[in-house]
Amino acid sequence: MQTADYTAIMTLNVSAADTFKSIQQIAGWWTADFTGQSEKRGDVFTVRFGETFITLKIVELVPDKKIGWQVIDCYKHWLKDKKEWKDTKINWEISADNNATTIHFTHLGLVPGIECYQVCEKAWNFYLKESLYKLLTVGEGVPG
Repeated sequence: MQTADYTAIMTLNVSAADTFKSIQQIAGWWTADFTGQSEKRGDVFTVRFGETFITLKIVELVPDKKIGWQVIDCYKHWLKDKKEWKDTKINWEISADNNATTIHFTHLGLVPGIECYQVCEKAWNFYLKESLYKLLTVGEGVPG
């Protein structure tokens, strides 16, 4: 069984500063049902998708370079283990080279073999590679 954490990499013709700011605009690309703050280290926010919620804390923040989120609570109503994401970590690494910026996204703990992997992989692929991509390139994402 594979044990690699979910990872996505995107390279765009957008500045690192704009990329960093857009990632922090969670209601613009992940879900409009967003509460809390997502701008500085220690901030806590919650995203909701119907009955499902995920509460995250910003544990690392290096402007225009890195964001680290820790899942501190969650409830995924459709899983046997409704807290499957609890204590997982989401890392964003941003690097700029000339006119291009690369986002290296890793969800530590989201690995093949856990119950939500296939559905969560598909969801992350959409929210990152379609919704966040559109927010960065055309100014409007497709939040859930």
